[in-house]
Parts: sequence; structure tokens; C-alpha cells
Amino acid sequence: MLKKWLVGLLATASLLGTKAAAAEKIDFDQGVDVKSVIESIQAQVAQERADEKARAASWTVMVFVNAKNNLERFGLKDVNEMEKVGSTDKVKIAVELGRISGYDSSDGDWKGGRRYIVKKDNDASRITSPVLQQLPKADMGDWRHLVEFVNWAKQAAPAQRYMLIVWNHGSGWDKARIQNISIRGISYDDETGNHMSTPDLGAALAAVGKIDVYASDACLMQMAEVGYQIKDYTDYIVASEETEPGDGYTYDTVLAPLAANPSMSALDLAKAAVKSYTEHYGGMGEAGTQSAVASASLSKLQSLADDWARAVMAAGETEAVKSAHSQAQQFYVSDNKDLLHFVQLVDSASKNSTVKSKGAALEDFLSGTVIAYNGAVGDSMANAKGLAVYLPDYGYNSDYETLAWAKAGSWPQFAKWVSGLK
Repeated sequence: MLKKWLVGLLATASLLGTKAAAAEKIDFDQGVDVKSVIESIQAQVAQERADEKARAASWTVMVFVNAKNNLERFGLKDVNEMEKVGSTDKVKIAVELGRISGYDSSDGDWKGGRRYIVKKDNDASRITSPVLQQLPKADMGDWRHLVEFVNWAKQAAPAQRYMLIVWNHGSGWDKARIQNISIRGISYDDETGNHMSTPDLGAALAAVGKIDVYASDACLMQMAEVGYQIKDYTDYIVASEETEPGDGYTYDTVLAPLAANPSMSALDLAKAAVKSYTEHYGGMGEAGTQSAVASASLSKLQSLADDWARAVMAAGETEAVKSAHSQAQQFYVSDNKDLLHFVQLVDSASKNSTVKSKGAALEDFLSGTVIAYNGAVGDSMANAKGLAVYLPDYGYNSDYETLAWAKAGSWPQFAKWVSGLK
């Protein structure tokens, strides 16, 4: 039995391509010290895996640029911004860029999808990085295609750490109803009519394995509901509570600090992305939001938020909630309120000791743990503190109950109660 097990170990070593495979020539009938052979093979396999990891880049930044819509010209511009920095031995930039007819004819007016490992150049009008794959009919609104891209990028540019950026229109968990169709999520492909819902995004990240930093270069995506859906598959979530300008991230200023310091931690890179965005738009005099949320904190956040919401309802704090709801920082979709600001307003008006104590715990956890870094700029976003949540103004949307955040606790009941206080 031991002999069979050792043969299996040697076969595994051979498949791994290790030097230990040479041990397959061992003659087991000649009194071999099996323990020493096993230890030697294990040591060689471990060393070769460590060597392989050391040879990999420190970071690969994977950018899924779905420009198959009216954002096409910005997609081309952003890939050219990436080429200002380009890939290095330590930092790789892997991109899929999709285009369709009808919006922009620059750079040869090609159509479909292309994949690149971005190379540095000085031509801001043309993408010169070699095309590594052509994708004539890729559906960039299908979460399974996002999985294919990430798997391709990890194989083409292996790294010790990964950042994934999904680039496109975004609508948080839910934006509106158009002809009785619920429009939700991110990555709208106008050619196929498809997009990724919040559960789809969670499925995609679950399928690709752990990502160190996930970012949405898209509108309205920094919501508790979106973050909770993907919390188990990334360490930090970077996104905006508010809409983003069409130009979105300025990729040269996002990537240059990483290229200069490839040893950045995941938190450092998340902060750098937030700073790049808010410094750029703040410097232009535009209001904007961008924040980094610590994913591991979101389970406890959901529990604390539920406890507080139940206490508010039990105390019958209708006037405090109505006032807070009308004053809380809201965004382009008015059903989206800043969670911390809303809680602060309710707590300050409440005279109930349970509401106040549970509210203080929730406020402290949000500001001290959940929101790892916040970079809101502009007077109109003065109370954007880093994380939005669904608190509808009028009608409650029952589609909300398909989300992991809603299924986990009693926030749907609280949202219904709040919307009924008008």
C-alpha cells in the first residue's frame, strides 16, 4: 500500500514538472529509505513551487473593458492611458476591450473583442499593444465570459496578487424599471442586450477564485448589497456610491504608483485607486465619490445593521427616521442613501437607549472597520461616507429579496417600513 502511495506521489511530481520526477527510477526492492525519499520529493516540490511564485509578477491588474455601448470612445482612451505605464516584470496589465458599431470609428474602427497584455507606448491615439486574442462575438454582459477573461489573464500573466476592474455602466443593485424590465447590475452589452446582475457578479467572482482587490469602474456600485454578494471572493472592494463621469478612472494615475512600488499591499493599492480618482475629479472641480471597503467586515456589518434596524422599528422611531431619510446623503438614484450618514442622523434624534447603543456600535464599525478608505470630493457629496444602502423613497421593489444581503437578515423589512412612512 505504501509503495502504491509513493508511486502516486512520484506521478504527481512528474505532472508538476519537478526535478523530483527523476525519482521514478527508484528500485523499491533494494531497501530504499521510503521516508527520506518522501521528504526529499516534498521538499523539492515545495521549493519549485516557491521558485515559480517568485518568478511570477507581484501584481496583475485585469481590466474588463466592456465598451460595447455609448462609452466606446472612453474605453479606447482608457486603454491608451494604460499604455502610458505599460506592463513591467513585476506589474502586468491584462485587458479585454470590446467594441461595436455606431459610436466611435477611431483606431481602425475594428469591432468585436481583443485581449492584450498592455505594453508601454507614447501614442495616445492608437492602441499598439499586441493583440493576443481576437473575440468576434463575445458577450461581455455574460458573467461566464468575465470568468473566461480572468482565467485567461491569470494564465497569460500569472502573479502573486490580482486586481480585477469591471469597466462599464453600473446601476448598483437596482436602477429603475423600464417597460416592466428590472435593470440591475453592471456591464451592459448593447450588442447582445445582456448584463450582469448583482448575483451574476457574485457567481463570476466565486468561479474565478480569490481576487485581492475588486473594483467597479462604473456608476453607483459601492453599495452594501453589492459588496455583500462578493465579500467572500475579494479582500477589498473599490467603487463609487455616486455616478461616475464617462471617463471613469484615469488609468495612468492608478497604475503608475503600483509600477513604482510593486510591493504594495492590497489595501495600499485600493487606497491608491481611490486617491487617483478623487484627486483627478476634485482637481477639476467636479464632485465625486470613491471608497475602499474591507470585504471581511461585511458579515458583521449585516448583523449590526439588522440589530439596529430592529431596535429602531421596535422603538417606533418614525419621526427620527422620516427626518433622517429626507436629510441623508443620497445619490443619482434617490433610493440609495449613505448608510453611515443615515444612521448618524437617526441616532442623534433618538432618545431610546437601545437605539443609541446599537447605533453607536454600528457607526463605530462602519467608520473604523468597514470603510477602509473614503475619498468623496465636492460640496454636494460632503456626507458621502463610503457605503450606500437601499432605503426606498416610495415603492419597495420585491426584486431586492433575491440578494444575499436581503436573504441574510431583516433589512428588507426595515426598507419596507421606511418606505411606508411617507
